[in-house]
Amino acid sequence: MLPLRPATTLWPPVLLGSQFVFNIGFYAVVPFLAIFLRDDMLLSGGVIGLVLGLRTFSQQGMFILGGALSDRYGAKIVILSGCIIRVAGYLLLAFGQSLWPIILGACLTGIGGALFSPSIEALLAKAGTQSEAKGKRSRAEWFALFAVCGELGAVLGPVAGALLAGLGFRQVALAGAGVFVVALVVLFFCLPAARHGKRALSILPWWTTFRQPRFVAFIIAYSSWLLSYNQLYLALPVEIQRSGGNEKDLGPLFMLASVLIVTFQLPLARFARRVGAVRILPAGFLLLSAAFASVAVFAATEPPEGWLRLLPSASLVTLLTLGQMLLVPSAKDLIPHFAEESTLGAHYGALATAGGIAVLAGNLLFGSLLDRALVPSAQAIYPWLLLALFPLCSAIALKIICRPLRQ
Repeated sequence: MLPLRPATTLWPPVLLGSQFVFNIGFYAVVPFLAIFLRDDMLLSGGVIGLVLGLRTFSQQGMFILGGALSDRYGAKIVILSGCIIRVAGYLLLAFGQSLWPIILGACLTGIGGALFSPSIEALLAKAGTQSEAKGKRSRAEWFALFAVCGELGAVLGPVAGALLAGLGFRQVALAGAGVFVVALVVLFFCLPAARHGKRALSILPWWTTFRQPRFVAFIIAYSSWLLSYNQLYLALPVEIQRSGGNEKDLGPLFMLASVLIVTFQLPLARFARRVGAVRILPAGFLLLSAAFASVAVFAATEPPEGWLRLLPSASLVTLLTLGQMLLVPSAKDLIPHFAEESTLGAHYGALATAGGIAVLAGNLLFGSLLDRALVPSAQAIYPWLLLALFPLCSAIALKIICRPLRQ
């Protein structure tokens, strides 16, 4: 494996700040898109689901391409291009008067994210490697801070969007575009330019990423993480309904997840670093499995009165979030073990794309099965047990896949 090039000391804080700003710009707009489509565009639930699904797929499905372009042409130009494309998407959302411009705008917001996200992660991996080599903060800790900054942006973004929502969705989308214009200017001056030379001509094609059987097995096993965590949006509302709650209960539960991440992400990353990524990954997936099993325990029973009815939901959120905090920095810390510097972006892109495919396939499977869990019954247990099975299998698989990487 070729050594990673040293990163400048400017990279880590700039990349952490960009993740914070990107998430503010994203979460200030996208959570309000469904409301705009329903109330302003008067679209049906099926069409709204299609638009949101296309937006998600255009991002997750393009991650591998974004990472490969970063490897070939340099992270800076791809990150800046992603910002421009997301601005274009937001402008279409702001000024689109019919369905097709809105669909195109939604897809462009996803494509923009697919360009800059794997590029930023590849740069952070290089910066973290250099920092770790100097005896400073480890690569896993940098990814943990990256997650904290992203979560802070995810918390503040909807607040900013809600403040503007009274003015109309157009103003919300324009404000989101403005955030990415500012990010574009700052990153243009702060990110180092790509180094061109003879190495640039020998970049391997992106599809060679999939010629590593162990890496392919790794991303397939790891993909159940995103499938599991996505259940905060698909399965959690089902459990809330079973317990007699409503959509207002989602806010405190998502706030619980944010507080856990901001408070414990860095300490848990340090703990995971001491234990070792190849040991912590199976443990993280066992937590994900336990999250769904904890809901299955209560799925057949009548919910109690008062706040106690939310205990299964709180358990689901807590265990999923703890598992995520252990898994994500550790998994991203392992990617350079599989990749050369020239294919880092493609490897990080492949990791995200596999998760996106798992979410699409899993949601098709669980969407109808979770209907059984809407009311307390013996049938309500089975969807949760099936959800618990996937991360359990991943825990076993990763124990085997990562064994040669044990240090």
